[in-house]
Amino acid sequence: MPIHINLLAEAQAAEELRRRDPVKRATFLGASLVLLMLFWGVMGQINVSLANQRLTGVLTAIDAHNTEYTNVVANITQVDFAKYELDSLQKLQASRFLQGNLLNALQLATVDGVQLTRMRLEQSYFLTAGTPAQTNDNRLVLGRPGTGRERINLFLDARDFSANPGDQVNNFKQAIADQPYFKALLDKTNSVELVGLPSLQTGPDGKAFALFTVECHFRDKTR
Repeated sequence: MPIHINLLAEAQAAEELRRRDPVKRATFLGASLVLLMLFWGVMGQINVSLANQRLTGVLTAIDAHNTEYTNVVANITQVDFAKYELDSLQKLQASRFLQGNLLNALQLATVDGVQLTRMRLEQSYFLTAGTPAQTNDNRLVLGRPGTGRERINLFLDARDFSANPGDQVNNFKQAIADQPYFKALLDKTNSVELVGLPSLQTGPDGKAFALFTVECHFRDKTR
């Protein structure tokens, strides 16, 4: 029976022993762990970069929405202020003094023997400053509007050419005071007063007449 002799057995045994060396195993394991940590670190950096990109996108979207919100709030504030001014103008328009109504009322307050020769209207205004509107937490806070107190005095020059000039003066005053338009707007006391005394005059035709002036006090109105 032939005998086999392995001349490399010693070298193979040494190689096998070297392969099983604990130091080499530890080195291989350490290298593997280092590579794993490097991979984990790279993946972490990638994830952080992606998260930063997403965060930047979200912040950009928030800034865009904030800008839109600010613009919307500013527009709403302007609309509210415009409505406030329009409402004030409408109130002023609704309560303004209309001279057409006055002239119509004078036509209805007539007395026989009295001729209206002149009308003079005095309108005085006493202004009180208000406070401006302000924005608080993106909301419009309406201020106190300014007011104007209107005082109106009406002067009527007339001529009494009745049979006894001067007798119709009081009747004319009473006709003005009793006319519904004036009754609703004039002061409750001393609403129609005689200014001075009637002045007796003689016309070109030789007929006598009395010139007189009455003053009508309207109630003050605040707008």
